[in-house]
Amino acid sequence: MQSRAIKTIAAAALLLAGLGACTDITTEPKSTITGTNIFNDTGSYRSFLAKLYAGLAVSGQQGPSGAGDIEGIDEGFSQYLRLIWQMQELPTDEAIIAWQDAGLPELNTQLWSPSNPFLGAMYYRIFFQVSQANEFLRETTDEKLQSRGVSASLRADIQQYRAEARYLRALSYWHGIDLFGSIPLVRETDPINSAPPRQATRKELFDYAVAELVAVRDALPVSPQYGRAGRAAADMLLAKLYLNAQVYTGENRFADARTAAERAIAGPYQLDDRYRDIFLADNNTSPEIIFPITQDGTNTRTFGGMTFLAHASVGGNVMNAADYGLNGGWWGLRVRPQLVALYPAAGPASPDRRSAYFFAQGQSLQIGSISDFTNGYAAPKYQNVTSAGMPGSNSEFVDIDFPMFRLADAYLMYAEAVLRGGGGSRAQALTYVNALRQRAYGNASGNITDAQLTLDFILAERARELMWEGHRRTDLIRFDRFTDNGLWAWKGNVQAGRTTEAYRDVYPLPASELTANPNLTQNQGYN
Repeated sequence: MQSRAIKTIAAAALLLAGLGACTDITTEPKSTITGTNIFNDTGSYRSFLAKLYAGLAVSGQQGPSGAGDIEGIDEGFSQYLRLIWQMQELPTDEAIIAWQDAGLPELNTQLWSPSNPFLGAMYYRIFFQVSQANEFLRETTDEKLQSRGVSASLRADIQQYRAEARYLRALSYWHGIDLFGSIPLVRETDPINSAPPRQATRKELFDYAVAELVAVRDALPVSPQYGRAGRAAADMLLAKLYLNAQVYTGENRFADARTAAERAIAGPYQLDDRYRDIFLADNNTSPEIIFPITQDGTNTRTFGGMTFLAHASVGGNVMNAADYGLNGGWWGLRVRPQLVALYPAAGPASPDRRSAYFFAQGQSLQIGSISDFTNGYAAPKYQNVTSAGMPGSNSEFVDIDFPMFRLADAYLMYAEAVLRGGGGSRAQALTYVNALRQRAYGNASGNITDAQLTLDFILAERARELMWEGHRRTDLIRFDRFTDNGLWAWKGNVQAGRTTEAYRDVYPLPASELTANPNLTQNQGYN
């Protein structure tokens, strides 16, 4: 299908099969391929770009396992989407996981240390993506293309490819800024295998990511091929950076966030009529998804990503995995009771249909034991069935795409920026919020009044609308509710919850990286 065209991942994996695992960003990945021989085939440029996108979706050079990009951790655990989702959801009021694998209990309870294997893998995933984008940019300069005799028409295509590569690099740098704070800034113009890179400040990284996005935005298409970045994707990422700028840099950029959200809203996207359809096996047809991480059971096989999110949400003694298009449940993920309390009711009878997928039968609302899957409601939001009720193409590796950025989030970012003094129209903000509420309730009964449109309401509405979409930790930090404010079950490893230290608003740099790079200073509180 045309909508799956970006999934040229098998070819890209073969193209880059010589690329070594990246677990030390002081050294560029080694490869048996060179710019001299790899680009004899002009299709290699597109395949290399596909590999950059694939870095968000797969875990290694072959699927679903067997040649992982990241060393020192189970390959399925090391997949980019799975890692970023866990960093953003498990320490919050939205999710908890039953498994006791080393490092996961600490994510559940906000008690991680610099040696946590999942934090280390996330850090190296970010820089694996950055290093690949840098290499693509080095090999596609005007000088390199001219020396290879690349045609004018292909060179024009490559200019867009370069813009996409810079977008993807900025995306990973945003994840680095958000999760770890001050990290190295490594660009394509930096010498290869030189001295270990210096640690940039959070503001330097923020300014760099913003400048890159501003520079490439107009080189991206207005209506991109599904699965690839377009102008609205750049606007969404800019809005995310600006909305959180006060956290990242101490500077208020809410007016810029509102403007970026407005541009995304003005793009060629519209709300999906049915909320549930955004998270199903054929969600590649949704008009709402601005930038997805694409997955499917044939071409994009991984034990991370959406395979993890779909399977780990199913278990218990009365859930039927086949109902969700799966060959079995993994008995892992549930919601915490504080999230359930944000809805007027939970389950199929709720007037807010965004909670219709909550599964309470055989599950207790309260979580007396983290390791018991039946403690806490199950929440199979991502289901490997189509909007017509048919199972996905593969019951083990799912067809669901991850909606990293979608239009509803732009509506909510606009509303929040307005409430925070970023200009715009309060009436328009209310209209956007109520559009989401009307979809959720099926009619105007869920609409709120102007007096009810507050920042506290926006935080709660973001949880309801964007649950398990990888935004919650960042949202809670922006609202000062993540660590020393805000309580939920098992925060701080106490069943009723307790506050944690404010320094945990950023994760520690991996202990292994501090050893490898003497230019790094550990984040405050983790020494």
